[in-house]
Amino acid sequence: MFVHFMRAIDNALHENGSTFKTILANQKSVTIQWPHPFHVAFLDFFNNNYYLIVVQNKYNPSIRIIRTITPLDHCKHISEILNETIMKLHPLRRIKYYQLPCQKRSPLLSCFYDDNHFCFCNDYDHQRLTNCFEFNHGIEHNCFGQSNCENDAHCLQDKATCPQTSICVCPKCFYGARCQFTSNLFDLSLDAILGYYIQPRINIKHQPSIVQVSVALTIIIIIAGITDSVLSIITFGNKESRKTGCGLYLLTSSIITLLIMVIFALKFWILIIAQITYMTNQSFLKFQCISIDFFLRIGLSMDQWLNACVGIERTIATIKGARFDKNKSKQIAKYIILILLFMTTSTTIHDPIHRRLLNENDDDVDEKRIW
Repeated sequence: MFVHFMRAIDNALHENGSTFKTILANQKSVTIQWPHPFHVAFLDFFNNNYYLIVVQNKYNPSIRIIRTITPLDHCKHISEILNETIMKLHPLRRIKYYQLPCQKRSPLLSCFYDDNHFCFCNDYDHQRLTNCFEFNHGIEHNCFGQSNCENDAHCLQDKATCPQTSICVCPKCFYGARCQFTSNLFDLSLDAILGYYIQPRINIKHQPSIVQVSVALTIIIIIAGITDSVLSIITFGNKESRKTGCGLYLLTSSIITLLIMVIFALKFWILIIAQITYMTNQSFLKFQCISIDFFLRIGLSMDQWLNACVGIERTIATIKGARFDKNKSKQIAKYIILILLFMTTSTTIHDPIHRRLLNENDDDVDEKRIW
């Protein structure tokens, strides 16, 4: 978000200054420090979404302002306040009516804006008056052509002249310090789905509700999946259940499902622990990055193919009836399982080859992550 500051100067144009602050997921408060004199401060959440923070008649350099932003602090466009007849007037004539909103809607209205001005309501001599100043709503956020942001992200600087810091504001489905990462086309990546909701260095009990719910559901799914897999292995481990190829397919599928649940549990808890503790062991993180998703992909593909093989064999058995050769189907099943393992591995081997760790560095220490 942007925080704009305005300083009123007698017999001179007002001065504008701005800074920005990153709001983390589920963050409820932010601290903003501004070293320069100001009289008005307001928030800018982009797309002309403004909220008034404070209006002070006299600047106090040592004051500490604590504000809770509410819907009453939202600044509406003047077209939402004045009637259509007034809005059709020339801007110079229309601005004369800008005193009416503060007088008639007080105290429900704290600020509003038009295409060229930002106005706020202020108490003066027992009256509710409107003060307006010129404000450019169409500032182009590209860091004056020196942006290093990617994927059409906005580049924000703390000052128009001699900026000291900058930040990238990412469009939807992009994230990272330079908006270099995308969550589009992710299928098995928990990092993209859940990673940014996990707050670093915060106990699991105090994590956002989405993380806590994910942990609870994952534990239930893992326990149910492992229990089901073990019971299936016991069932199809019986020789009577493996008289045909279907028995071998189902036994192999049960073993693979058990492995999938174990690997998924490892992946989930490694993600949770790595993001909470900010794990920096590059060797371990690289190994799990390359191996875990690779084995998960192979396991899921194998499980689907084996279920398809069960359906195909049962169809053939139904068609052939008494002429169906059980021993031959078992021999064929052994070869098919090996062929499927080779095929799924071959078609997935490109994934670990092209995987690498990405270090996301940010000025905010809590936002340093390794993906």
